[in-house]
Amino acid sequence: MRVLVVEDEEYMARVLQIGLRREAISADVVHDGATALEGLTVHDYDAVVLDRDLPGVHGDEVCRRLVTLRPECRILMLTAAGRLGDKVEGLGLGADDYLAKPFDFPELVARLRALYRRSPLAHGPVLVFADLSFDTHRRQVSRAGTPVRLAPKELAVLELLMRADGGVLSAEYLLEKAWDEHTDPFTTAVRLVVHTLRKKLGDPPLLHTAISAGYYLGAPE
Repeated sequence: MRVLVVEDEEYMARVLQIGLRREAISADVVHDGATALEGLTVHDYDAVVLDRDLPGVHGDEVCRRLVTLRPECRILMLTAAGRLGDKVEGLGLGADDYLAKPFDFPELVARLRALYRRSPLAHGPVLVFADLSFDTHRRQVSRAGTPVRLAPKELAVLELLMRADGGVLSAEYLLEKAWDEHTDPFTTAVRLVVHTLRKKLGDPPLLHTAISAGYYLGAPE
């Protein structure tokens, strides 16, 4: 999952970004509404964590435009305005969820993952491919019943591949979805993560390379 955090408090934004990355969620950060709208036209975000009280273009206006611009992108409003009337208003603007500050970070992550599961290509919380199982809620992977310990970026790439149901995903697509906007587009990071992921998943191999096209999961022969 790739998320845009729109938060004008720089410390809060940084804390959210670090926490989300530790949960294998790629997160970019902007601090005002105008920059958020610009970024949403460039990158294919799955969800937006949106503060309402933003400088320049107000968060409510960002929400309105986003509903029209990117209807498939989920919106989680995160704001200090936590009264019932504020929540009703925010949801009425088109937000998919509303979380008032202060909040518990695990709840934020759980809500984002729930929103992600509502996407057009939705799957259940447990992904299965051949003898490989991925509990996306607990972030636990096992193969033939044996736990497989993966790093956050490996989890992110594996989730994308499993949601693709055997489809080929290009290195560019994986870079777009699992890394942030500051990543060098010519990096070998995707190839390295795929290499270590393939080794950790073990034999017979499930993760394959489509020459000049990308990577995919295929049942062992």
